[in-house]
Amino acid sequence: MNDNELRLVADIGGTHARFALAQGEAVRAEAALACADFPGPLQAVQRYLDEVDIDRGRLREAAFAIAAPIAGADQITMTNVPWRFSASELRRALGLRRLIVLNDFTALAMSVRHLPESELIHVAGAQAAPRAPIAVLGPGTGLGVSGLIPAGEAWVPLQGEGGHVSLAPGNDREAALLRELRRRFGHVSAERAISGPGLVNLHEAICALDGKDAERLQPAEIMQRAVEERCPICAEALQTFCALLGSVTGDLVLTLGALGGVYLGGGILPRMVEYLLRSPFHARYLDKGRYRDYLAPVPIRVITTPHPAFVGLVHAFDSPGPRLESLDQR
Repeated sequence: MNDNELRLVADIGGTHARFALAQGEAVRAEAALACADFPGPLQAVQRYLDEVDIDRGRLREAAFAIAAPIAGADQITMTNVPWRFSASELRRALGLRRLIVLNDFTALAMSVRHLPESELIHVAGAQAAPRAPIAVLGPGTGLGVSGLIPAGEAWVPLQGEGGHVSLAPGNDREAALLRELRRRFGHVSAERAISGPGLVNLHEAICALDGKDAERLQPAEIMQRAVEERCPICAEALQTFCALLGSVTGDLVLTLGALGGVYLGGGILPRMVEYLLRSPFHARYLDKGRYRDYLAPVPIRVITTPHPAFVGLVHAFDSPGPRLESLDQR
């Protein structure tokens, strides 16, 4: 990359596609577009590039974080937005010599060691173990899950779909709620309850169990009513959301041996940190029987950086890690 070239970075989730231009580690011209307004990523990228009005000849490389499984195949199908596309065709259509595509939480995992302390809110725990794995997860339109693993002097991010593991209840009430969700969905993944749509699912399941008609509420409305203590059903939904998130977070730390810390991201938690601190989240995180003392010291932080995936993406060009990479072979 020469000094005149720019790189395009994009964080494409189930609701918004966020774009920026990168030169080295600096990003600028950040913008967000609604995914629902476009038939696919090509049209969204073209709209963004039209709006920033740059010399397209300066743009030769791009890295996209996608809320979808990235399994090495050229065809990518997103989970929570009806977009299906070919990475190589997208690269050619944009006139790029190189396009990197990775899972959105893989990009987030790549960012966490570069985030300033001022953009992290401490939730619990004390001291991270040096050179130990790090857990990364967070709810938004879906539930993203990743990790960062030390490998010699390097750190390698994980690329998986941990948001779709089966969800376990922590008490009889949750068991009843999950039975209701199972009736609706069959398999009840963690994402079915721990996400924006999951919060709506919990609200509707509580109404069904209690024999009440469910209002059609958006996740933000449920959160606001719960935080303001204006609706007991919304309050139970958000309390359950936090409790289940705590359980899944503890599961991830145990699975990865993530004594290096937990980073909570996604679009929901930064808007409700004070509520999270007084919620059942941490008690349920610790509720792992004989492994309570193993989990207790692990530091847990909420990421408040506005677009942390961009931080990971600018490092993806020169760092190892799982990804799909399309190159112009000429």
